[in-house]
Amino acid sequence: MQVFRLSSEETAVRLPFFSASVAAGFPSPADDYIESGLDLNEYLVKHPSSTFLARASGDSMIRAGILDGALLVVDKSIEPKNGNIVIAAINGELTCKILDVKHQMLRAANPSYPSIPLNDGDDLLIEGVVIHAINPMTNLT
Repeated sequence: MQVFRLSSEETAVRLPFFSASVAAGFPSPADDYIESGLDLNEYLVKHPSSTFLARASGDSMIRAGILDGALLVVDKSIEPKNGNIVIAAINGELTCKILDVKHQMLRAANPSYPSIPLNDGDDLLIEGVVIHAINPMTNLT
């Protein structure tokens, strides 16, 4: 799993933003104008000083909408709760899984992968809670 640093405010890029939503079902008439720009940092990052990016690898979280190669936005300031998707370091290995406090395990979102039991002797550090996944559309097939 790769970890990336967020850009500084000096390098922020505002992208054009359509003011109308785009139909994902039946087509609707398009608006002929673009609203003010949208800075993705403002949209995706609530706590800049405690947010980092990581690249997902593999398909163990596919049913949670995290595809191989997804860019994950992770917030370290959010208190991890049961059911959150987290980045965890378990015995020195980073993984992205669903936190299952009740059953003391980290669960995959793909039935082909086993859950990771959390034992008393394990070295577990929750690095942060995944708040967004940006998936490459080329991996949908």
